[in-house]
Amino acid sequence: MTLDKKIQGLVLKIGPLGEHDRLATILSDQEGLTRLAVPGARRPKSRLAAATPLTYLDLFVNAPKGLARVKHLKVLHSFNGVGQKLETLAAAQALAELCLSLVTVNDPIPGLLSTVLMHLERLEAFGKGKESDQCLIIASVTQGCIHLFSLGGYAMPLQKCCRSGDFLNPPLGDWTWECSLIPNEGFAIGAHENSAFRLNPSELALLQRLVRAELPMGKNGRLMGPKHVWLRLLGVVECWIKSHLSTEIRSLAMLREAIIN
Repeated sequence: MTLDKKIQGLVLKIGPLGEHDRLATILSDQEGLTRLAVPGARRPKSRLAAATPLTYLDLFVNAPKGLARVKHLKVLHSFNGVGQKLETLAAAQALAELCLSLVTVNDPIPGLLSTVLMHLERLEAFGKGKESDQCLIIASVTQGCIHLFSLGGYAMPLQKCCRSGDFLNPPLGDWTWECSLIPNEGFAIGAHENSAFRLNPSELALLQRLVRAELPMGKNGRLMGPKHVWLRLLGVVECWIKSHLSTEIRSLAMLREAIIN
């Protein structure tokens, strides 16, 4: 006996399946991650060929006991605009990779899909812009990762010192103050030998502001912080991923390489 069901979700990953089919990994509110066969999607002019990475779909699925198969689909939104710039494409792929590390099959995380879609919309707008503001792209993907960490149960403890329990209140302008990222613990006030990063007050303050919905903008309407600082904060995020998820997000390394070169 087979069952039919509807799934609304974002395609995170596509791979080959047999000679003409595709295997799609979908992020949805209903099921977390779902792997679906997309019959004939590799054939020219296939009606299911729209099942591509970073596409938000309405899917009608035939679900037997084995691998479910897509029968019909409707494109709700294609984030192909991120592909117009290498930096935005790498940033968008990094968010998809992080979702694959945070979410498991049939174990949905409330709010995660809507959060990913929000950040992809922002990156798509950056991708379609005439000029590539690299600081905005780095800041956006760094913030997106921090939001996903929080929803996925790996939130960065940005408010209290992991050693003393004191509040992390960075004294802006006091360049003698610093805090250390201790990968398996959190942030500790002062310099510690086993730290992966040491942040000054301004760097920590920027990192703390990324838990909000909006990017930290100055009174002049421009993003706060120079590029080298945002690259350091991206490094903090990469370190957190490696320490707590035991993986590396390859697209973040691609983003860094695209910006440095």
